[in-house]
Amino acid sequence: MARLAIMDATLQDGSRADVIIEDEHIVEVGLGAGRSADDRIDAAGGLLLPAYIDTHVHLDKVLIRDQLAEHDGTLAGAIGAIHAAKRAYTVQDVRRRARAVIEASVLTGTTRLRSHVDVDTIGGLVPLDGVLTAAQDCAGIAEVQVIAFPQEGLLRDPGAAELMAEAMERGATIVGGMPHWEATEDEQREHVRICFELAARYDADVDMHVDETDDGSVRTLAMVLDETERCGWQHRVTVGHVCALSAADDEYADRVVADCARLGVTVVSNPVTNLVLQGRGDRGLVRRGTTRISELLAAGVGVAFGQDCVQDGFYPYGRGDMLEVALVSAHAAHLTTVREQQQALAAVTTTPAAAWHLGWRYGVAAEARADLQLFAAASWPEVMRLQDPPRQVWFRGRTVARTTVTRELLR
Repeated sequence: MARLAIMDATLQDGSRADVIIEDEHIVEVGLGAGRSADDRIDAAGGLLLPAYIDTHVHLDKVLIRDQLAEHDGTLAGAIGAIHAAKRAYTVQDVRRRARAVIEASVLTGTTRLRSHVDVDTIGGLVPLDGVLTAAQDCAGIAEVQVIAFPQEGLLRDPGAAELMAEAMERGATIVGGMPHWEATEDEQREHVRICFELAARYDADVDMHVDETDDGSVRTLAMVLDETERCGWQHRVTVGHVCALSAADDEYADRVVADCARLGVTVVSNPVTNLVLQGRGDRGLVRRGTTRISELLAAGVGVAFGQDCVQDGFYPYGRGDMLEVALVSAHAAHLTTVREQQQALAAVTTTPAAAWHLGWRYGVAAEARADLQLFAAASWPEVMRLQDPPRQVWFRGRTVARTTVTRELLR
């Protein structure tokens, strides 16, 4: 394959370099390295970053908001409102909507998406089949991992556990869960046990929705951490949302934060959705609905940000744009210093990459796979502030998206 040179790019550390791509990988990074390339692209000093990774999205639910009855805006209200739509899903409908959001994500720099997909007795495996088909459709521009996700519970929804196993046989590769949705603590603990048992059966990672509630007394995070250690699943577990941790007492919070760090558990916060869903019952000082992002980062826990929802029952906005997600999340988590802004970048790049256990190097460096994006702005703080999309996006060394922005001020 011809050698491609991205000439005069600014790297994350502020240095300038040519980046040489051959086949699917970066083969050289350095000043003057691109002189012998067959094809050259002038970066003109623009920032070259690895492509984003959205490690928490629900592709089966996207773009259904217009079909739903209005509800009270809470998590429970959204779940209930979606039931009727879920019963009416077809594989082709899910495929069409999921594909639209995958394509929109690629245009804004995301080439890897990890999607939770509802597995329950309401929709059966129709959502799974639709998302798997969309993932195949888009395999040339992005990679999609699929999580079997029991949105309606396992004890609350008899038959869902069997469907979860079937979903793993059909192509899901990660075991999801939502233990806080069960009715009692014993049932929550059993939910966690069933999920880890299934993960062991399929040698799969675990990625659970955990404690997406304002109630600080809900503590299924501790149950997940206990089971992680008991099963020896260190560095193979991701927990999403974890909103209740912000309302919990500090003694409990300190303990579970330390355990997340010790066990290598990744925490995915979804501020764009949870700013809308949580705190609905508050007056005056309304809770932000996020987890303890700063404390988790300070403890060395991997913290990622996810889009979560795109125009569904939970969230009426969203467009699969991780740059927008990073900006909103930085507001919610008070990430304002230069170092903190770099943490926001890590939350949509290197941290989710580590959680994916990629079998190849990720980043802008020799031997890394060429999943890249190029911006007109020369620094991450400027990219985040201006919110312009990437000029060009590469997946496996091939250009998969271009955006041209023209602005003209008329006086």
